[in-house]
Amino acid sequence: MSRIGKQPIAVPPKVKVEVKGQKVSVEGPKGKLNWELPKRTSLKVEGGNIVVSRDGDDAQARALHGLSRALVNNMVKGVAEGFVKKLEIQGVGFKAAVTGKVVNLSLGYSHPLNYNIPDQIKVTVEENTKLTIEGPDKMIVGKVASEIRAFYPPEPYKGKGVRYAGEHVERKEGKTVQ
Repeated sequence: MSRIGKQPIAVPPKVKVEVKGQKVSVEGPKGKLNWELPKRTSLKVEGGNIVVSRDGDDAQARALHGLSRALVNNMVKGVAEGFVKKLEIQGVGFKAAVTGKVVNLSLGYSHPLNYNIPDQIKVTVEENTKLTIEGPDKMIVGKVASEIRAFYPPEPYKGKGVRYAGEHVERKEGKTVQ
């Protein structure tokens, strides 16, 4: 049996889980998420726990079992607590600002970069260089962070660019004149 898949998921008191066939809806204080289970898995809510089970014992069924349990666990955790990613901008004149549902980035290009924020995601900027991305869906939070970072990834010579908080950038030595 899948080590991950056989573990029950504890449901916090403020979270509601609803199962209709293969569709799973999870609602909590941070938002509402929907997902459709793969065909070889099923889900039951027993008391304060969610149990994911599978039919069959082949490799695909075992893989889907663990995947389904992990994704449902992320949904429950996301609507209860939420997920957070932090980005840092380094470089002279590099800055960010949020206006409405758009992040405006000045990253040394000849034009400002605008990134539209998806629904359920909240982006805040502190000190013009520290971005905090929050939301209930772990995949969307990570996707937004990676797309903003992709505008100007940290470069190895001066270390300029957008990086995750705490990310270490391996620095290179520049050319030397002989």
